Amino acid sequence: MSPGSFALARAVVTAASVAVTLSIATAQTPAPQPPAAAPPAAQPPAPAPAAEEDADKLLEKYRAMISDPMSNPGYLAVDSGETLWSTARGPKNVTLETCDLGKGPGKVDGAYAEMPRFFADAGRVMDAESRILWCMETIQGIDTGPIRKKPFASSGGNPATEIEALVAFVANKSNGMKYAAKMEHPKEREAVALGEALFYRRSSINDFSCQTCHGQEGQRIRLQTLPYFDTPKAAQATMGSWPTYRVSQASLRTMQHRIWDCYWQMRMPDVGYASEVTIALAAYLTKRAEGGAIEVPSIKR
Repeated sequence: MSPGSFALARAVVTAASVAVTLSIATAQTPAPQPPAAAPPAAQPPAPAPAAEEDADKLLEKYRAMISDPMSNPGYLAVDSGETLWSTARGPKNVTLETCDLGKGPGKVDGAYAEMPRFFADAGRVMDAESRILWCMETIQGIDTGPIRKKPFASSGGNPATEIEALVAFVANKSNGMKYAAKMEHPKEREAVALGEALFYRRSSINDFSCQTCHGQEGQRIRLQTLPYFDTPKAAQATMGSWPTYRVSQASLRTMQHRIWDCYWQMRMPDVGYASEVTIALAAYLTKRAEGGAIEVPSIKR
């Protein structure tokens, strides 16, 4: 091969090698990708639902479901109380039909709406529960000591105790009426003042008072909205609904039980049933609820 032919062949081989190398490199190099799309912009969080409002709406639906008077188990206590009222019992074997609840012997209609009140024959202010106990003692001769030791039915569907049933009957006789306890007698005014002092007094290991739970609008314990007693409307709605049938306890409960339970939840010592303390608190709360309608027995959670 002539020198010229050799140079030409060498050039061809070199060109071919370069072509092959470029081809391999091209095959191994990934095709250019379009620029990655930017991640979507963070969306602002969805507005939080009005939890308080939603809970209240659900609770209203629940209350509407259980508010039918024809299916209210609390009326069983009313019927039982009516029977107890007119049944001769105790050592004297007489009924309670001569018991004076403030409107004259034997007059029940409207009496609950005007209590607590001062009773001259007893020399003190009484609410419905303490007055009925007094009548059982003085008229029927019944020893109410055991009743005072266990005045409330145990939870879980147990029937109302005798005193709970009697209070339910008496209270129901004021249904549709308005609270009109006058609180004009010096002893009545004294009871209201004591009740107010107790309402605001902080004590117990938790340093709680009644006002801790009931001194601010919109507070709640679990599902239960707490009434704000500085507003007459809330006080009226609350006081006008006791006695009540508590669905969660499957039992009828009176205002004395409500006060006792509040003291227990504040981790206070057991407050005496129908004591001066509980009657004074009832007097103060009833005064706050003046003019409110009575609808009992109601139904509560």
